[in-house]
Amino acid sequence: MAMGRRDTFKLAGVAAAAAVMPSMATASEKKVAKKATGKSVVIIGAGFGGLTIAKALKKSDKSIDVTVIEKRSMHMACPLSNGLLGGLDNMSLSMFVGDYSQPATKYGYSFVNSEVTSIDRKAKKVTTSTAGDIAYDILVLSPGIAYDYEKQFPKWDAAKIAHVAQSCPAALMPGNEHIALLRQLENMDDGNVYIVPPAKGKYRCPPAPYERTAMIANYLKKEGIKGKVIVLDTRGGKFAKGKAFQESWKDLFADYIEYKGFTEVTDVDPVAKTITYTEFKDADDEKGVSKTEKYEVCNLIPINKCSPVIAMAGIEHNGAGYAMMDGYSFRSKTDKNIYVIGDAVTHKIPPSGQTAIWGAHRAAGQIVAQLNGKVDDPKKGLPAKAANVCFSMVGGKPEEAIMVTHTFSADKSGVLKGKGNVPKPKDGNGKFRSKGTAKATREWFGGVMREMFA
Repeated sequence: MAMGRRDTFKLAGVAAAAAVMPSMATASEKKVAKKATGKSVVIIGAGFGGLTIAKALKKSDKSIDVTVIEKRSMHMACPLSNGLLGGLDNMSLSMFVGDYSQPATKYGYSFVNSEVTSIDRKAKKVTTSTAGDIAYDILVLSPGIAYDYEKQFPKWDAAKIAHVAQSCPAALMPGNEHIALLRQLENMDDGNVYIVPPAKGKYRCPPAPYERTAMIANYLKKEGIKGKVIVLDTRGGKFAKGKAFQESWKDLFADYIEYKGFTEVTDVDPVAKTITYTEFKDADDEKGVSKTEKYEVCNLIPINKCSPVIAMAGIEHNGAGYAMMDGYSFRSKTDKNIYVIGDAVTHKIPPSGQTAIWGAHRAAGQIVAQLNGKVDDPKKGLPAKAANVCFSMVGGKPEEAIMVTHTFSADKSGVLKGKGNVPKPKDGNGKFRSKGTAKATREWFGGVMREMFA
């Protein structure tokens, strides 16, 4: 690969941005009350759900004392970040980051940049690593996900997991992983990029690995890199927006994408830059064929589990750590004074940024009602049409995107349930993708970031 295509100045810019990013957000200087006021709400996690509910609570009832606790010093948004990896025009790291102190100051809540070390439900207090104990009347858990390498690769020891995690960044959680993966792409020579979606179970943003497939293919094509994006999946082509993605791959990147739908990854050697997997003919093939192949870049996304904060709270959860809910509400099944939002719930709704925002607004209404001695009907407004709208970029020149919408309803099983629809846009000429949808993707993302930080 020629040096000119590496774009030394671009690399220097990425490195510089990575170096300064931790200083972009600082904890609010506002002193956090140690004792609860009777209307004190503590929120753990400052992602889409946590920031949205903090603002919603203060806008609904200014008398509520709201404190947000977040271990990261800056916000980095994951939606649309695959476009950054894909080299789309007019995208930079600055689009995806936010200063936590800005909305805290504007809307009058406290922000604590610290890690939660324990939760005492009996005493109703949260202990942090640097800010001491913070008491609450209502606790909101919006902690997101964690990776479960141990479940997927039980023979790997801690050192092996750490090595693979660093060398093959999953980039499904905000932060350095995205920067590391971006840097690897910018530095790569001719060769293949392997993408490994989570092998099984619920995981954050189901379309993400497949949008990333299209965007990295776009990058290879744009930069003239000789290689392919090879997807080692377990789903046999049955994944979120599957038909729409595969249509786009075939039309735009037939020479750049190779999808293997029945595989099992067994080993990764970051030193030799090889990945070993078994490929099966179909779902009924139990033997398969083992293959070891070289890669230039490896994006391995392991099985997801819920953040350990849910278990730390001592509330009922399922085997993967996701919180059991109180009927159709966002309140914990175990504790009436604990609410859970975002990826951490067991409602049958897609774990996306827009879903987290929708859930945060509903939970805020339920909390305000509880603090003021009222009852909020958790079924009001249901079914909610287009409660979740999820966009995925699939092409670069011209920019094109696909989308899915979900209607959320009260399922007979006692939880919220989402039903999805992948429409063909009017400007798509019979295809699932369109330039208008790509424009809507950027507008949605810009709107969400302004809503949280402006």
